[in-house]
Amino acid sequence: MTPSFIIVATPTNYDPETNRFDTSSVDQVVEDALRLTQSALVVIKSTIPVGHTKEHYKRTLSTDRVIFSPEFLREGQALKDNLYPSRIIVGSQCDKGKEFARLLQQGADKGNIETLFIPSTEAEAVKLFANTYLAMRVSFFNELDSYALAHGLDTRSIINGVCLDERIGKGYNNPSFGYGGYCLPKDTKQLLANYDEVPQTLIQAIVSSNTMRKDFIADEILKINPKVVGFYRLVMKEGSDNFRSSCYSRNYEKN
Repeated sequence: MTPSFIIVATPTNYDPETNRFDTSSVDQVVEDALRLTQSALVVIKSTIPVGHTKEHYKRTLSTDRVIFSPEFLREGQALKDNLYPSRIIVGSQCDKGKEFARLLQQGADKGNIETLFIPSTEAEAVKLFANTYLAMRVSFFNELDSYALAHGLDTRSIINGVCLDERIGKGYNNPSFGYGGYCLPKDTKQLLANYDEVPQTLIQAIVSSNTMRKDFIADEILKINPKVVGFYRLVMKEGSDNFRSSCYSRNYEKN
């Protein structure tokens, strides 16, 4: 039986030499899918550079059967986030794209899910900007903690007072070595690369802040001249043996 949808979710690590995600695995799988079926809609879930669907598939491969639909899954919370998604975004307004969105809605326990049908390029941008905003929030509270440590202040008291403002809220406010895990480090760098011809200071500051924070914490540890230094939970999520960009400290949790 010919499938209606083929979902592609292969890894796309950031390549610092090209300043882009390495999309080679995604591109190969997509091309295989297009060759094996003449009717299925290929839905990319892998994070890719802004404009990649339009430039590589629509223009280079001359096909409209490839769309981008971002996923927003927290580390260790993927099942919950699929059952109770914050939103569904499909990079298409075609009938098959709407059918795909209905499948995602049917698979969720949550009702009345906010669903957007926008071009794939804008959907790609949503993913990168959303993760960069979260990285910015992590960086903000990390720098708040750096200030508190430098001046002998109680970090948690300051954070509690700041986060009582409903406009700020209580999520993503736990200081750590920096943002890590699989998505935030590479997505912030990819978004920064997309700004190569656009004036900006904030995106660069987010990326730089993460490096500065790790250096600051390392220096603070060295000041006390410890004999042994231990690190709690270097893995990216509980029960995993994945250590990539391991400086994330459960920032998805509320107080």
